Amino acid sequence: MARGKRLNGQGPKPWQSDAGGSDAQRRYLQRGVNQRGGKLPLFDEDGQEIPKVTIRACVQHGWAEPWSKNPIHPDWLVCRLTDNGYRVLGIDPAKRKRMPKA
Repeated sequence: MARGKRLNGQGPKPWQSDAGGSDAQRRYLQRGVNQRGGKLPLFDEDGQEIPKVTIRACVQHGWAEPWSKNPIHPDWLVCRLTDNGYRVLGIDPAKRKRMPKA
């Protein structure tokens, strides 16, 4: 769906775009591209916490998946990119940086 295109009298939702995901979601996902294993950040470039709604939306779309739990901060949702997350960014998942198998 093109941005601004009306469908049945309703405008596009803010999280919908041709590229997949809102600008905030795409910025969040992009931050994991150069991290080992596609680890996604908890904080943005300015040190502000990434909104949980952004993280949860990416998980619901299948672009990110919960990775590990933090015993000190159990409310933090630590995630990593999925293959679909790489694809929505236009990156071939086969060419991503992978974590060594344990």
